[in-house]
Amino acid sequence: MSAVLFVVSAARHLTLADGTAHATGFWAEELLTPYDVLSSAGHEITFATPGGLAPVADEGSLAGPEGDAARAALAAIPGLAAPQRLEDVDLSAFDAVFYPGGHGPMADLATDPVSGALIVRALDADLPLALVCHGLAGLLAATRADGTLASAGRTVTAFTDAEELQGGLGENSPWLLESALRERGVVVEAAEPWADFVVEDGALVTGQNPQSSASVAQALLAQLTARVAA
Repeated sequence: MSAVLFVVSAARHLTLADGTAHATGFWAEELLTPYDVLSSAGHEITFATPGGLAPVADEGSLAGPEGDAARAALAAIPGLAAPQRLEDVDLSAFDAVFYPGGHGPMADLATDPVSGALIVRALDADLPLALVCHGLAGLLAATRADGTLASAGRTVTAFTDAEELQGGLGENSPWLLESALRERGVVVEAAEPWADFVVEDGALVTGQNPQSSASVAQALLAQLTARVAA
């Protein structure tokens, strides 16, 4: 059994381009599906957020006929409502790290120095690190002493500009994740909007959108299984 750290946004709002506050949080599917895949395989999941604040699911991810079931499933996850303080996390206690998305990471993890330092350590240690959709905003805080991104030159996928404009926050988005990563030297591969698409660059596993959640989780599970067998 491996120990996996889920780093989850604690943001409640994202300030949009027009200055208004947009209610947000983590995207339910992007947490629930990887949690189910990894926990069902016997791996132990620990949750951490900036300041140890209880994370909230973006209401948009709880809409529709399956919304009530998703709420119930989230409420039943041990430790999610009382996460560890990210500042207190000992990365050496974990075998992998996972970042779910939702627009929340754009509001906190994109600039959080503690999360950024953790990502730098994970990348440098070749620790399996998986991020999906807007969870890749966390890479923007993972800088080296010279200001460059630790992920510069690495190949990833992320929520694309096209997806943001089509079905995300549209032109009112404060910034576009794909463009922000490219501008900082990260190589971004993109499939068609809303396609299930995963990129693996060594121990770095990334997924484009909510539709990629299960595939990201399976890729991370395969990496953990391979490391145990080695």
